[in-house]
Amino acid sequence: MEKALEVANLHAWYGESHILHDLSFSVAKGEVVTLLGRNGAGRTTTLRAIMGLTGARRGSIKINGVEAIQMPTYRIAHLGVGYCPEERGIFASLSAEENLMLPPSVSKTDRGMSIEEIYDMFPNLAERRNSQGTRLSGGEQQMLAVARILRTGARLLLLDEISEGLAPVIVQALARMITTLKAKGYTIVMVEQNFRFAAPLADRFYVVEHGQIVETFAASELNAKMPVLNELLGV
Repeated sequence: MEKALEVANLHAWYGESHILHDLSFSVAKGEVVTLLGRNGAGRTTTLRAIMGLTGARRGSIKINGVEAIQMPTYRIAHLGVGYCPEERGIFASLSAEENLMLPPSVSKTDRGMSIEEIYDMFPNLAERRNSQGTRLSGGEQQMLAVARILRTGARLLLLDEISEGLAPVIVQALARMITTLKAKGYTIVMVEQNFRFAAPLADRFYVVEHGQIVETFAASELNAKMPVLNELLGV
């Protein structure tokens, strides 16, 4: 199966702190993969390293077969990668729709979703299109942060804790979004603390501990792996 992302022997640092230690994993095109692990395990650093947002990096990061380990962040984005960080990065002084109008296209072949398609997927944003970023709820800001990436034409999405601290109705809407995007052929790598959110959505799971992959399993193996997950994560 064709790989959207191949990470091999990845090391990453913040200053003197060596966070990722020989980390390797891969994601097939159209697959949803979740990185599980305790806080501080290195999951967010993994996403940031893929985007070139850590300090030094060593190893290999191939995106659709293209080596990206030496590339600056903007060039990595132009390989069709969208990153949604935990802090969301909404422009508070702009309306929801103005936020959606900002992103440039990062793909020569995929123009990204239209505003109308975004509003079909997120009716809440259609209702709040003229509201300032500061006036949106946490859930609406999260929807906007993901929707903004979908405008760029990125087909590989890196989503960091998108369900954290949100009301159940918003979490359900985000789950529907991921199911819809998967059906459209998007490739998604999620970092999630909310195991109940991630479990029904992912095709495969990687468990990160001390900056390394310590366990990997498919969704079909989930029930059999629960004792191991309880031990590693305290699920």
